[in-house]
Amino acid sequence: MNVTETDLALPGGRTLHVYDTGGPARLTVLWHHGTPNLGAPPGPLLPLSETLGVRWISYDRPGYGSSTPLPGRTVGDAAECAAAVADALGVGRFAVMGHSGGCSPALATAALLPDRVRAVAILAAVAPFEAEGWFDGMAAASAASLRAAAEGRAAKEKYEAAAEFDPEVFTEADFAALNGSWSWLNDVVRPALGAVGLIDDDLSAVRPWGCDLAAVTAPVLLVHGEDDRMIPATHSKWLAGAIPGAELRLSPGDGHISVLSHAADALTWLAGQATSASDATTGAR
Repeated sequence: MNVTETDLALPGGRTLHVYDTGGPARLTVLWHHGTPNLGAPPGPLLPLSETLGVRWISYDRPGYGSSTPLPGRTVGDAAECAAAVADALGVGRFAVMGHSGGCSPALATAALLPDRVRAVAILAAVAPFEAEGWFDGMAAASAASLRAAAEGRAAKEKYEAAAEFDPEVFTEADFAALNGSWSWLNDVVRPALGAVGLIDDDLSAVRPWGCDLAAVTAPVLLVHGEDDRMIPATHSKWLAGAIPGAELRLSPGDGHISVLSHAADALTWLAGQATSASDATTGAR
């Protein structure tokens, strides 16, 4: 699959950096990237995507790459970005998929664009800050980073200026995935380190999302590693109880990165759900 990159002009002089694998497709999937990442479609899934007939579209969230920063943005603002990208590329309805910091924007897109989102598959999701025990079970470095965000922009900026990577946030399985089947992540993480988008992502995670999860009508699959130290599986458990009809799959032995070993299954599920929804709409049997 070839990925085309363009800068999309938005009202007010802002831009979004957009990615598109193009071509005819049975299903278009909008990818919501993690924190901190660039928004390129997930490389390890592209071979399967060709088999499934999936077209990927995506974008760098504001503050990453050449996408214009949007200070004070909420999780819900992702729906406006998603709609602008889909409109510009001539896409009507689409599915959404995300990992880690991209899961919240994926859910917000589904909640705020119910007539356009066909299905949702997310891995290692973050629950709204209102969830009880939100910090429970996090590795010390992950909790410290997000507690700084909860104190406001100045505290978060100060924290990031002095922060160093703590390997304790990942499991052995995570490091194996980063050095193996999901080494692609290194290519999208390195250019995003130090981006203002990271700060804005974490600030948005600890303020109201700007959407109602009960408004999500599309089928939702939540996948979470039971050994996740960065965002504990209790977050996806909470979300499963808040989203009508959501399916939760917990993965024993997996952490925050190694859970992506189930991304191919999630994409296959996504394609199946979207096809079923399309058949139900058209009356096909």
